[in-house]
Amino acid sequence: MFEAAVRAADPAAAVRRHVSLERATLRIDSRSYDLERIHRIFLIGAGKASGPMAKTLEDLLGERITTGIVNVKYGYTVPLERVSLVEAGHPIPDDAGFHGAERMLDLVGQAGSRDLVLCVISGGGSALLPAPVEGVSLTEKARVTDLLLKCGATIQEINAVRKHLSKIKGGQLAKAAAPAEMVVLILSDVVGNPLDAIASGPAVPDPSTFADARSVLERYGLTGEVPDSVRDYLKRGAAGLVPETPKPGNPIFERVRTVIVGSNEVAVQAASLSARASGLQTIVLPTVTGEARDAAEMFADQALQLANDTRPACVLAGGETTVTVRGGGKGGRCQEFALAAALKIAGHPRALIAAFGTDGTDGPTDAAGAVADSTTTRRAAAAGLDARSALESNDAYTFFSELSDLIVTGPTNTNVNDIYLALITPSEGG
Repeated sequence: MFEAAVRAADPAAAVRRHVSLERATLRIDSRSYDLERIHRIFLIGAGKASGPMAKTLEDLLGERITTGIVNVKYGYTVPLERVSLVEAGHPIPDDAGFHGAERMLDLVGQAGSRDLVLCVISGGGSALLPAPVEGVSLTEKARVTDLLLKCGATIQEINAVRKHLSKIKGGQLAKAAAPAEMVVLILSDVVGNPLDAIASGPAVPDPSTFADARSVLERYGLTGEVPDSVRDYLKRGAAGLVPETPKPGNPIFERVRTVIVGSNEVAVQAASLSARASGLQTIVLPTVTGEARDAAEMFADQALQLANDTRPACVLAGGETTVTVRGGGKGGRCQEFALAAALKIAGHPRALIAAFGTDGTDGPTDAAGAVADSTTTRRAAAAGLDARSALESNDAYTFFSELSDLIVTGPTNTNVNDIYLALITPSEGG
């Protein structure tokens, strides 16, 4: 089922579903572009899946592409001929990503009104497009990102801060590319596909403000934790001493078009079809969000309601949770979800729950997620492990590694959030 979800989110297939070329006419969804009238084509992008997306466009357009640059996470490489591929840090930005983003800004800054900028964006794009504002170093911005990731802030809250510390996010990439025509192809990793949140919306209007960014820091008690340069810059912005990010109605967006080519919903649907093909009664629940351990308990409760049915059942959901880091352990949101679920389903012999990151990497680990069933806590105790203690110390990786219950796939070259799955077998006599 997880494999079916990843296949459905394949970035190359997603691009091909929306982009085609017939002679000199490039078609992207319902719009056509006469390439005879276009002077140059620049191809840029960032994200874990941006490499395969760029390669698909290279295969389609060949020498029509003038040049380009794409930032990907370390290990997420594909062979490109016309476009430079830069491996960079994720989820914490690094110098490689910074230099790649600066080159990207320089490149699109050369584009004129007869040029076409093709931009491919996927999950991880925010961290892979680090272009901090003047006066804020990359190390300082990375510190802010790390604090936000560990405090349990939502992706929308994190992005509100990152946009206002960036020269490229929050519509500023589109500003740099104007007056060229721009088409952005997005493989969405944000629940509900809000364009301003995906990769921090580099080519769409930004509804958030400096005041919003400061509020996020205050809400999570980070105002005194962030570097002085960050706190001072956001304060100056809120006072109107620094220009805001481009807002809705700004004319720079008149020549920008955005197309969602793939999403979590598509992946969940594919997993559901796979489950039904296996003869399972299949139920798709609403999107899962919130704190991973809380979301896991609610998901497990809903799955266990089916435990007395007479047919094998599969309960599915997509989404993205957050983790408030309280301990010094190792793990990711999917592994923490599975660990909390293990505690919930202990003693329910007909239930299995798994959580899987479609990108193949869950948090700062080499695992995509983990699997738990009614035997998990018992097997752990026999191995000298305590599930509750592991959860409290955010050490799900060590816990599941000792039990050989991690899901390890390696990089999948795609990213459309997470998939949560429960399998319920019939009760005795069913």
